[in-house]
Amino acid sequence: MSDPTPQHDGTTPSDRTAQTDATTGLPADATRDDATSAAATTADTTHDDATHDAATPAVDDRLQEVTGAPHLMTDSATDSERREGRWSDALRSIVNGSVLTTVLAVVLALIASGVLIALTDKDVQAAAGYFFARPLDTLRAVGTAVGGSYSSLFQGSVVNFGAPSFATAIAPITRSVDYAVPLIAAGLGVAVAFRTGLFNIGGQGQVLMAAAAAGWVGFSFDLPAIVHIPLTILAGIVGGAVWAGIVGLLKARTGANEVVLTIMLNYVALYLVSFMLRTPGLLQAGGSPNPISPATRDSAVLPSLFGSRFGIDVGFLVALVAVVVVWWLMNKSSLGFRFRTVGENPRAARVAGMSVPALTVWVMVISGALIGIAGAYQVEGAVTTGFTSGIDAGIGFDAITVALLGRSKPWGTFWAAILFGVLKNGGYAMQAANGIPIDIVGVIQALIVLFIAAPPLVRAVFRIPQPGARRRTRKNSKRKAVAA
Repeated sequence: MSDPTPQHDGTTPSDRTAQTDATTGLPADATRDDATSAAATTADTTHDDATHDAATPAVDDRLQEVTGAPHLMTDSATDSERREGRWSDALRSIVNGSVLTTVLAVVLALIASGVLIALTDKDVQAAAGYFFARPLDTLRAVGTAVGGSYSSLFQGSVVNFGAPSFATAIAPITRSVDYAVPLIAAGLGVAVAFRTGLFNIGGQGQVLMAAAAAGWVGFSFDLPAIVHIPLTILAGIVGGAVWAGIVGLLKARTGANEVVLTIMLNYVALYLVSFMLRTPGLLQAGGSPNPISPATRDSAVLPSLFGSRFGIDVGFLVALVAVVVVWWLMNKSSLGFRFRTVGENPRAARVAGMSVPALTVWVMVISGALIGIAGAYQVEGAVTTGFTSGIDAGIGFDAITVALLGRSKPWGTFWAAILFGVLKNGGYAMQAANGIPIDIVGVIQALIVLFIAAPPLVRAVFRIPQPGARRRTRKNSKRKAVAA
């Protein structure tokens, strides 16, 4: 046969095949099938066209659209992951935070108290006698007893839905706030001590001494109300501060335990006030053989904010001011920073040049001053007809529970005191409407403290993962991913 016909570029198809194979790095194969040859021919044609148009490059819009799409998809995926990360972090902070544990502790306390209410109810006991014959009767009796009790508690302390007017409907919450005012002030005092690493268990004695000082100013002087009211509050603040300052001074000078000191001073204050109430010329009312003080003068009584129908008076504003001042003191001031440093690590505070003994005295003085506001409120707002040695009304010990429930934070203490005011006010309504003993309120408070002190128990009951276990799981998953 004759030689292959030369092409327009001076090469033969076999030569081009050899060149293509050399370019791709593949060994030349003369026995390639027709499909492979056609593909090679198409590639050559495309190469020639690209070489021919090299001088005038063109912009391919479709190529730009294709290359831009992955960036858009990547950005969208990144934003989605970022949003999911924010939501997961927020959910994790809620689950691992103390607020959720506190709320669940209150729920558990209400559930446990509901069980006690059901067990002591006569209708439930009667229906339980034939439980296996008609179990629904027992369940219905339990629902009526527990639901009716908590309904009475809510309507008697928050909102009375059956009231004929709006003013009457909201009156219960105002009375609950009135009960909460001394708990707010006293709880703040205990919380400040807790944040500094001190345990002020002497709230009872500090309330008694503050009430004695404020009561004496309240019935001894005849002054204008604008002067008499602040002066009486100031007397209570000084009385509580001095009594707590004794503890701080003894601890700073001798290293004595503040728990023992405050408890012992509670008894000293109780017997001292009792002695003064039995001694004419000190605190005993003139002409009365009973250990009771004279009535507080009208000029020293705290005026009501919204009228006599509602329980809120000026004392609530004083408590709010105290909350704001304590929040600023502990979170924004240098003194509060030193308090918190001593509470976290006294040894590090000493190394940093802080005087731990001086700070101990100051924190006890401030703690007693706040509790003194509660003592002054008792004689200016709660009991204005004359007080006895029971004027503390358990506020000193309830303040410890309030501070624990509020996690020793100012606003947390505020809301914890409101809750305890609701429980105290609603307990009377529950007793009157359902015959439930008022002591059940004390049981609820004790259970709240119990569950607050055991966060792992609360998390285990509600099947919430422990914070440490969650972090370990995430670390282990990351390690597995890296190993893979």
